[in-house]
Formats: sequence, C-alpha cells, structure tokens
Amino acid sequence: MLQAVICPVDTHAFKRSLHHSERYNRRGFGRAEEVAGSLEQAYQSDLVAKIRENGYALEHGRLSVKLAEAFGFCWGVERAVAMAYETRRHYPTERLWITNEIIHNPSVNHHLREMDVLFIPVEEGVKDFSDVASGDVVILPAFGATVQEMQLLNERGCHIVDTTCPWVSKVWNTVEKHKKHAFTSIIHGKVKHEETLATSSFAGTYLVVLDLAEAQMVSDYILASAAGERPGSDSPEAAATATGLDRDAFMARFARACSPGFDPDLDLARIGVANQTTMLKSETEEIGRLFERTMLRRYGPKELQEHFLAFNTICDATQERQDAMFSLVDEPLDLMVVIGGYNSSNTTHLQEIAVSRGIRSFHIDTPERIGPGNRIEHKPLGAELELLEPFLPAGPLRVGITSGASTPDRVVEDVIHRLMDLSAN
Repeated sequence: MLQAVICPVDTHAFKRSLHHSERYNRRGFGRAEEVAGSLEQAYQSDLVAKIRENGYALEHGRLSVKLAEAFGFCWGVERAVAMAYETRRHYPTERLWITNEIIHNPSVNHHLREMDVLFIPVEEGVKDFSDVASGDVVILPAFGATVQEMQLLNERGCHIVDTTCPWVSKVWNTVEKHKKHAFTSIIHGKVKHEETLATSSFAGTYLVVLDLAEAQMVSDYILASAAGERPGSDSPEAAATATGLDRDAFMARFARACSPGFDPDLDLARIGVANQTTMLKSETEEIGRLFERTMLRRYGPKELQEHFLAFNTICDATQERQDAMFSLVDEPLDLMVVIGGYNSSNTTHLQEIAVSRGIRSFHIDTPERIGPGNRIEHKPLGAELELLEPFLPAGPLRVGITSGASTPDRVVEDVIHRLMDLSAN
C-alpha cells in the first residue's frame, strides 16, 4: 500500500503553487456542450420535470406521490460530474483515475467505470496510489482530497482535475483562518468521511465532533477546566459538568478525531467552529451556539473574540434540501422513500428528519431495491440492510419522496415507476 504521507508546512502556499501549475485544472475544459447530451440522457428525467411543474405531486390510481421541493443533484455535484465527463473527452486515451467516488451515488460511479475511469483502490480506509504514474490524469471528487494526496499526485507528475465543490473549499479557507490565528478548529463531521478528512488536512490543530452530544462533552471539559476541577468533585462547577470526562477519558474518546499531539488542556482555550457541509444544518448551528455560550461563560464578554471564532460554512444546497424535507414531513404521508448512496451523509440526514417525525421511512440507494413483488430492501437508520415484504399496504397510499444531493433525477424516476407498478397490483 502506498498512502500520501508528506505533510506540507504551509497549506496556503502549497495551494497557491498548485493552482499555478500547468498540470492543475479547476475550471474544466470548455467542452460543456459536447457532454451535455450524454449527461441529459444518463441523469435527467422528463417525468420528474412534469411532476415539478404539477406542484411536485403525482396521482396514479391509488398512489399519491409528493416530491420534496428541493432534492437531487445540487450545483456542486452537477459541476463535478460534468467535469468528469469533460475530462474523459479531453483525455480520450490517457489513464484516468478518481481518488474516490466522484460523488456518493452508485449509478453515477457505474457510468464512469463504463467510460474506463479507474478508481483508486481503498483497503481498510487506506488508499493505494501504487499504480498511479506520471502523466496519468487524476480527478479529485466533489468532496475534495487531502493536502497530502494532492501533494503526492503533484510530485508524481500527474495531471490533476479538481472538482471540489466551492462550498467545501470555503470550509477549507475557514480552518486555514483558524490556523493562521492559532485557533483550534472544532469540526462538526464524521471523522472517516472523505470531506472531513480533507478539511482536517487543511487545519492546524483540530478536533472532530460527530454530533451535539460529543460537542457537549467538549463544552463540559472546557468549563471543568475553568474551575480547575475534573468532573466528579464536590465543587458546584464540577457538579454542573457531571456528564464530562477526565483527561484520559477525553483523549480515549477523541483519540482518532483530533490532530497529532492534541492537548485538551491547552488546545481548547481558543476555538473556531467549522463543519462537514453535508451535516444536519440545525445541529451545526446548535453546536456553534453551544461553543459560543461555553466560551462566553469561560472567558466573559470582553475576551470572547480572543477565544471564539464562528463562520457560516453551511452549504446552501444542503440547507435547501433539509428545509424542503422538513416541509414535506409536515404533509399527511403514509410512508417516505429517501433515495441516495448509503455512504452519503446528506442523504442519511434526510432520513433522520423523517424518522424524527415518526414517519415510516425507507432509505434505498438504487431503484432495484424495490421488487420483484411487493418487497423492498432498505437500510434503516443506523442499521444494516433488511428485506421487508410486503412493502406497500393496501388502500389509498400517500408516499413522500426525496433524494440526496448526489442522486440523479433519472434514478428518482425509476423509483417512481416501480412504486406505480407495485401499487397497481
């Protein structure tokens, strides 16, 4: 296995030098019209367009379908996929790689494999760059790549096509500002997700928190430190932070979610908040407010700016899709179908919204998960795949449908057709 291990001293300087390289491309190749037909045929849907025009509703026999008013491909995903198609057109004979999936959608990645695009092998979370050679073309996916990976590819003499979403780049700029001013970046994200791995590689000192519960643990530790106590003593401050962790327990909990040499007693004195762009918007906002309150309580209003930084790094498309989902689950629905890759973070959070409202919800990655017969193979939230039969109940049926930002309309269309077929039997 060969993994990127070089650690640049100055990520900003490295990015600047890379962007001036003749072997680096972030703008595409001016071949949008050439690939437009292929993209439309593979991913767009006349049926979905008609449903949008009909107020996002479809009636078919006993089946009533209601689509979320924002779903599917976002601008950043469309851009990444289009650039991948352009890259193959521009380099028809060169070996073409992607450092990971271009986006988290099995049908899109299948189409790219059919175009002879190679995928960097990954084993136990480690990417193997052994077969990548000088002169090869390497696409960086929509959720980005680590600084170390980009360094390795640049030094190997590869042509790099960077499809990183600008919203992700905005987060990178944020954590670089944290680093410049000696703030620790608290990153709301999934520690093994490609985007969070990339973001943390641009940070200086960092700590990744998965959710509000983990953020609360960090807050408790900060406040316990302020009192000079660890949770468990008889002091009022310690009693107020009774859910906190002592230093050893803290480091055990976050050992794989922090920068090398992280010291919670030193590195939590100045913090800034950032996020993986596909996390649940409301939770990211609450985490930001929690840390602002924590540092205000710890240092007081006069010193707050010296100890806390916050930037808005929530992706507009993620926010729109989550807002649309909240509106959809307010409708009278019998069940919800959420479509997207099982490793798609933004899709999982859409599923969470449905589950939080007590709606029967089914997360599928491809239309083939429905049928044959009245069955569905789906992934319950936080569980493994399971098979349900029968799937659709008898009588009038109201179904809500949404899809993650990496899911083409054509896939949504195919799911609707399968629901129509099942409801007709």
